[in-house]
Amino acid sequence: QVQLVESGGGLVQPGGSLRLSCAASESISNINTMGWYRQAPGKERELVAVMPSGGVPRYADSVKGRFTISRDNGKNTVSLQMNSLKPEDTAVYYCNTVAAVRPTNRYGVFWGQGTQVTVSS
Repeated sequence: QVQLVESGGGLVQPGGSLRLSCAASESISNINTMGWYRQAPGKERELVAVMPSGGVPRYADSVKGRFTISRDNGKNTVSLQMNSLKPEDTAVYYCNTVAAVRPTNRYGVFWGQGTQVTVSS
């Protein structure tokens, strides 16, 4: 089974910055994509940013120019640098991966436990 361990959430004032990190367990044999989703109270979970293997990162329109996703393929980690944070960025942020898992090498979709990001003065 794949475990995704997230860190870096917290409380920040509007205009501030936070960096989220996510590390995947060593049971992964190959990662297709790694990324971040978020879910605000009363809303559906939405894509924030995703980094495909060897491809171009994709961002939600609401975070373009403010958030940057990066991935370390050798360590199976993904990070999200969030700048110029707004109150509407407040949500639980979830790490996500589409990956193959040992020993079967079958692909699945996996989620972290979520980390709270609150933007408030």
